[in-house]
Amino acid sequence: MKIASWNVNGLRARLAHVLKWLKTSPVDLLALQETKVQDQDFPLAEIEAAGYHAVFSGQKSYNGVAFLYRGEGGATVAEPPLPQPPSGGEQKRALAMTAGGVRVVNLYVVNGKEVGCEAYAYKLQWLAAVRDFLASELTRFPDTVVLGDFNITPGDGDVHDPQQWRGRILCSDAERAALESLLALGLVDAFRLFEQPQDKTFSWWDYRRGDFEHNRGLRIDLLLATTPLAERCLECAVDPTPRSWDRPSDHTPVVAEFA
Repeated sequence: MKIASWNVNGLRARLAHVLKWLKTSPVDLLALQETKVQDQDFPLAEIEAAGYHAVFSGQKSYNGVAFLYRGEGGATVAEPPLPQPPSGGEQKRALAMTAGGVRVVNLYVVNGKEVGCEAYAYKLQWLAAVRDFLASELTRFPDTVVLGDFNITPGDGDVHDPQQWRGRILCSDAERAALESLLALGLVDAFRLFEQPQDKTFSWWDYRRGDFEHNRGLRIDLLLATTPLAERCLECAVDPTPRSWDRPSDHTPVVAEFA
C-alpha cells in the first residue's frame, strides 16, 4: 500500500499538478492539506476521471483537508473533535478515514505565527487535543498512519540552518515537545527509518529568495506510523519534483510504501 501526503496550497490552483503527479507517481491514497475550497466546489469530477475517489472537508480561502484514494468500499470517515480558535470561526484541519485495513489521520496543524502569541498558544492547545484523539484512535486501530503538514520540524537535522531558526516558530522547544508527545503514543517517523539520498532533505521551501533552488528548506510534512506498520514500511521519501514546476505549492509530497 502506497500512501502520500501533500500540502497543495490551494487545490483549484494546483489541481493540474495533483493530477500530473498522480499519473506519474500513482499511490493508493493521497492526503491533501490546505485545499482552500468549499465542499460544493471540490473538483470531484476531475478527481474521479483520474481514477480516484475523494472525501473532503473544506472551507473557502484557507484550511481544508481531503483524501484521494483508489479501491471500493470499506472506508469510514470521521472529523476529529478539535478546538476552534479563540477568535471564533470553524477551521477544517483534520480528517480520518479507514481504507485497506489502515486508519489514516490527515492533519493540517496550526501554524502558530510566532512564539508567544495567542496563535502559538492555540497551536499547543490544538496539538494537545490531537494527542487525546490519537490516544483513543490507537486503541481501536493498531495499523494507523498520522500524516500531514505538521508545521513543526522534528529536529535540527530537518532545518537548513538550525542556528538561524533556533527558538523560532516551527522549531521551538514547546512545539517539538508536543510532537514528541504524539510519537510517545507509539508512532514512528517513517522518513527516519531509511537512509536518505542527501543529508538535508526538506518538504517545504519559502517562495522568496530562491530558497528552493538553494535548498534552504524545512521538513515539516511528516508521515508517522504505528510500530506494526513501521515494521512493514518498505520506503519513505520526499519527492521534490513538483516543487520545481511552474506556480508550485511551497510544499512537496511525502510518500511511504507498506508491505
